[in-house]
Amino acid sequence: MCNACLIENVRKSAFSRRDFFRRSAAAGVAAVAAGAVTARPALAQSSGKVVDLTWTLTPEFPTFDGNPGIMFEPDKDYAADGYKIWKVTFYEHSGTHIDAPAHFAEGADSVDELAPESLMCPLCVVDITAKAAEDPNAMVEAEDIEAWISANGDIPEGACVAMNSGWEEKMGSDAYRTDAEGNFAFPGFAKSATDMLLEMGAASIGVDTLSLDPGNSADFAVHYSWLPAGRYGIENLKGLGQLPATGATLFVGAPKHEAGTGGPARVLAVV
Repeated sequence: MCNACLIENVRKSAFSRRDFFRRSAAAGVAAVAAGAVTARPALAQSSGKVVDLTWTLTPEFPTFDGNPGIMFEPDKDYAADGYKIWKVTFYEHSGTHIDAPAHFAEGADSVDELAPESLMCPLCVVDITAKAAEDPNAMVEAEDIEAWISANGDIPEGACVAMNSGWEEKMGSDAYRTDAEGNFAFPGFAKSATDMLLEMGAASIGVDTLSLDPGNSADFAVHYSWLPAGRYGIENLKGLGQLPATGATLFVGAPKHEAGTGGPARVLAVV
């Protein structure tokens, strides 16, 4: 997702924090490696059930700017050529997709540079469905992370922490993206939560909505702090309600195109 006007308004403050984020990114490398070690025993103890957390990407899939995120053009056809090929054009931040650090930080890691170890990690699911039912711009806040830890134990280093807001139930309607007045409205993370997760060594966050920040965000505070710190995000997840709060292992089929700021991904969880 991107909004040029808002990005310009907060660019200076983002640059002033860059040195801090570079130091945080170095710490994130160690956290990623630790997360990979943690994922292996969890996977060994799993039942083997696989949950697909990925939406099928179609031209109708909602996007942040409202334009189609993918376009198909026939290149070869069975009748004329004996086989089928589509020419596919897509925007990186469409469908279930990755936000790489380079999305909001010049010179940061692009999607092809993500550490492979970070793409297989413990998954922690934070349920805010009750809050989201009352407030379309509800957020995962620091107290939600504290409550999750009280109920489930520490968040493993290198983990992905995903928000389950129940927003996937709105897919197919305008309410997935906007409220009745046409304003962006969907849940996301609060900076208080992601700052805490940075200190804990989490490697990624995920949401079942269009953006890591809530729809009514005026400054993209999470994008401008989480991504430049060397972490990545996943947007437009589905199926999180089928997973336990802890115990699943996440597999992120991230794209690997040069200098990419993100891209559609196949995301699977094993429980």
